[in-house]
Amino acid sequence: MSKKVKNIPCDLCLSRRKSMFNGLPNDALCALSEHKSTLAHNKGQVLFLEGTQPMGLFCISEGKVKIYKTDDSGREQIVRLAQEGDFLGYRALLSGENYNSSATILENAKVCFIPKSSFTELISKDQGFQNRLMQAVCHDLGIMEQKMADMANKTVRQRLATTLLMLKSSYGVDGDQKTEIDIALTREDLAKIVGTATETLIRLLSDFKKDGLIDLNGKKISVLDERALAKEIDLFA
Repeated sequence: MSKKVKNIPCDLCLSRRKSMFNGLPNDALCALSEHKSTLAHNKGQVLFLEGTQPMGLFCISEGKVKIYKTDDSGREQIVRLAQEGDFLGYRALLSGENYNSSATILENAKVCFIPKSSFTELISKDQGFQNRLMQAVCHDLGIMEQKMADMANKTVRQRLATTLLMLKSSYGVDGDQKTEIDIALTREDLAKIVGTATETLIRLLSDFKKDGLIDLNGKKISVLDERALAKEIDLFA
């Protein structure tokens, strides 16, 4: 169950340095701190659902969140993994439309909620923030277009290699001759990112391990040979 926790002032929040709020003047940060609320969420809790109306902006202070779409048959396709400093829901707020995806807590998290009125006031007053927001929208659209192209043109094995490299880049923790992907993804969740059946994903992970590309320790995955993974998707000749 979610519970309200003490707000950390935006100017003291470490996650702000990774977000589009970084660089805002002190008066804007104070205004955000005054009107926001911070909730602690447990793994599996829903932040918002596809088709519902946005009431404000979510900013992740701690933890990780999965964003996914559901097709007519009820199957999920994970379209993004969000972490500290990421914003959620801003595209729906900007367009005045309902959410086109859902968001669920992937790891226990603290999430700040900023009311729509405070968000729109910030946009109207700060041109720099407005520009960063537009750049983020364009960037997200580019990622979605690339993902659609990958789904159409890459094999499942190539999509898995691409996903593992992306996860390594975002969540990798270097160790002794390997990089562990430090995110609590189930095999089912990973299959939803890749866009395949869980059974197929498990078989391919086993193949990758046999080929010396990765190591498996329970749910944890470590990348052993980044260059070989890149060759799977023709990044290197």
